[in-house]
Parts: sequence; structure tokens; C-alpha cells
Amino acid sequence: MMNNEKIEDQVMSALTDVIDPELGIDIVNLGLIYEIGIIESDCKITMTLTTMGCPLGNLLADQIERAAKSVDGVDDVEINLVWEPVWNVGMVSRFARTALGIYG
Repeated sequence: MMNNEKIEDQVMSALTDVIDPELGIDIVNLGLIYEIGIIESDCKITMTLTTMGCPLGNLLADQIERAAKSVDGVDDVEINLVWEPVWNVGMVSRFARTALGIYG
């Protein structure tokens, strides 16, 4: 049996396959994933969106759930959508900054 931390890391890695449809960059590199918690085989993903008006469409939610469930040891996924802290461009990775043409 894998430890929870290893499963959390694998879920985070799997979530790099989920691309924000507006920006064309994965939700991990955009800094949208705040926390991943594992309790037994349940995975709780605490995340935000780039703007409050941005709907977490069924497509994105389905992709997040499918990515998390692709990890051994994850049977159920709960998405906890939060607005604090408010997402800002400073949260994106160096990779995403380059891809978006943000320098400095």
C-alpha cells in the first residue's frame, strides 16, 4: 500500500494532463491546485479558477476526476472549489509564465 503523500504527488502529476481550455496550459502549472488530500481511497482536491466568472465546466470537472482516478489507490474524487486565496498571475509556474508570454 502506498503512503498518502506518494498518492498525492501522483495525483498532482496526473493533473498536469488537465488543460485550462481558455489558456491552453495545465491547471497545475497555472497554480490552480491548492491542496490534494487523501483519506483511504478518497481524494479531495482543493482548487480555484482563474476568475470567479469562469465556470468549472463539466468537461474540466470530468477531466480532473478522471486524472485523479487514474492514480492507483484513488477511488473517489471530491473537488473543493475555493476563492481564497484569490488566484493571480504570480501563482503560475515559470513554464506557464513563459508559455503565456509573461516575463519579469
